[in-house]
Amino acid sequence: MATSALPEDVTGFDRLYGLRLLSTTPEEVVAEVEIGDEHLQPFGIVHGGLFAAMAESTTSLGTYLGVKDEGKVAMGLSNQTSFLRPVSGGTVRATARRRHRGRTTWVWEVDVTDGDGKLCALVRMTIAVREVPASA
Repeated sequence: MATSALPEDVTGFDRLYGLRLLSTTPEEVVAEVEIGDEHLQPFGIVHGGLFAAMAESTTSLGTYLGVKDEGKVAMGLSNQTSFLRPVSGGTVRATARRRHRGRTTWVWEVDVTDGDGKLCALVRMTIAVREVPASA
């Protein structure tokens, strides 16, 4: 599935900060955000939480695409983000690549780059794979 906007069934926080999906598979998810004033912390650089949110959303989506046909769901279990370079505007892109597909957890690595393709953050995400809750 390749898209320039979130699917209609995706709502909430991702829409709030402007995530745009560029490509999605169970092995790789690519998304970007156009930076605005609302993404900046007081010193004028992108808030680190944006990088972490992009990583969690892309990896949760990729995992879900791989387990939904088994009647399972995916949710973030661990997010370890290392910030390498500040960004103050333009676009940031998250490229999430699956590194491990287990029965109950998947592990992903995410490169977050700026509009020039320079590496700005590295993220390692662990996603939990669970049965759909009975209440869902």
